[in-house]
Amino acid sequence: MSDIDWLLARIEDSAEGPGVAAFFDFDGTLIDGYSASAFFKHRLRTGDIGFQELLRTVAEGLNIERRGHDVSELMRIGVAAQAGRSLDDMRRYSREIFDKRIAEMMYPEARDLIAAHHRMGHTVVIASSATEPQIKPAADDLGVRHIICTQMEVDEDGGYTGALSSPIRWGSEKAAAVAEFADAHGNDLDASFAYANGAEDVDFLKLVGLPCAVNPDVGLAESAAEHDWPSAHLVPPVKTTLVDVFRSGAAIGAFSGSVLAAAGFGLVNGSRTWGANLAASVGSDLSLAAAGVKLNIVGEENVWAERPAVFLFNHQSQLDVFVLGAVLRKDFTGVAKKSLEKDPFFGPVGWMADVAYIDRSNTTKAREALEPVVSALRGGRSIAIAPEGTRSPTPRLLPFKKGPFHIAMQAGVPVVPVVMRNCGELMAAHSYVIHPGVLDVAVLPPIPTQDWTTADLDRRIADVRQLYLDTLAHWPGAA
Repeated sequence: MSDIDWLLARIEDSAEGPGVAAFFDFDGTLIDGYSASAFFKHRLRTGDIGFQELLRTVAEGLNIERRGHDVSELMRIGVAAQAGRSLDDMRRYSREIFDKRIAEMMYPEARDLIAAHHRMGHTVVIASSATEPQIKPAADDLGVRHIICTQMEVDEDGGYTGALSSPIRWGSEKAAAVAEFADAHGNDLDASFAYANGAEDVDFLKLVGLPCAVNPDVGLAESAAEHDWPSAHLVPPVKTTLVDVFRSGAAIGAFSGSVLAAAGFGLVNGSRTWGANLAASVGSDLSLAAAGVKLNIVGEENVWAERPAVFLFNHQSQLDVFVLGAVLRKDFTGVAKKSLEKDPFFGPVGWMADVAYIDRSNTTKAREALEPVVSALRGGRSIAIAPEGTRSPTPRLLPFKKGPFHIAMQAGVPVVPVVMRNCGELMAAHSYVIHPGVLDVAVLPPIPTQDWTTADLDRRIADVRQLYLDTLAHWPGAA
């Protein structure tokens, strides 16, 4: 069995209920790397770091590496730089950094561990020396309500002062905060779990009856052996190599070449639809092959069961375009945001497929743009559309919008859920690099919409979204 298998079994064999807690360290345990580094690099790229702060940060980084300093002074330098920033601004800022950097650093198997604790009804907590803005977006994405962290001071006007309002939750301070939390929430520490990767967390791991050294550094590995604690090594997120970059370029080149060839054939035949079908099927097959991506499709018969239809897909990256082309094959178009109309990659595809572009900032124009979509459905062409409305930077499903369901109702066609399980792992939301691997796709049976009404639409949408959640949690054919 792999690490994750026995860890999941240990969780499932434990007592149920909120009296059992699961405490997770953040940096190095839930994410592969350090959130502070992600924030620092983002600030450096955007010019948000002054020369003096840069020098102090580099100097203290050397002190940590060569002289064994803890993170306290480095954290104070970073916190002081946030003086004057408002809470709302920081929330937007931290969410942006999570979406673009930290989301792709998260260990996929760490998600599985947290989900297992949630299924048992345990109290799940992230306990870290990091500040709340570094952790909160990830906690929200993981469905974790409780955070123990280093708090930054806020003034009366709702802005950060540049000082700390709590001890730095490092070493013994973190252990003390966890013990205080458990006492306040009635958690039985002897029956509880703790996960950490660094030697500074020995006191933290000693608190619980079920500790685990996750991706341990040398110091923690020695302590784990001394205390007879189990260790686990989670599979890290996929790393980009030069081969991946080359293959991604080949994939985009193959698709672009197919689009140009298909456009030429379409012009000769006088049919953009014919060209779009060729680009979607052959172009997508060639692109996936060049990138080293193989599709494992469950329920492929549902692609053809009822057409035309509104094919719904959970949107995670630009790889979705290739996957949909390879799965749906022909006689479909899509709906995309207005900014993609002039995109050098997507634009030609949109022209051939007669994609409807939506200006999200203008509700009236958005409705007008959807009228041809309904007409296309009534004329026999299917539609592929993401009900989330935007790419999710993680496997977590975003709320569904009503637009795709209104379209299906107006045209009198079924909706067909297309569930992609690991698209974001092979190509991150904001990346241009495709990694090789097997991509799982489940096409669920068509859902009729003829008897739907606007009065019960919210319930209908919730039911469809639940199908996605159930499918992702219990993949068809999986053990």
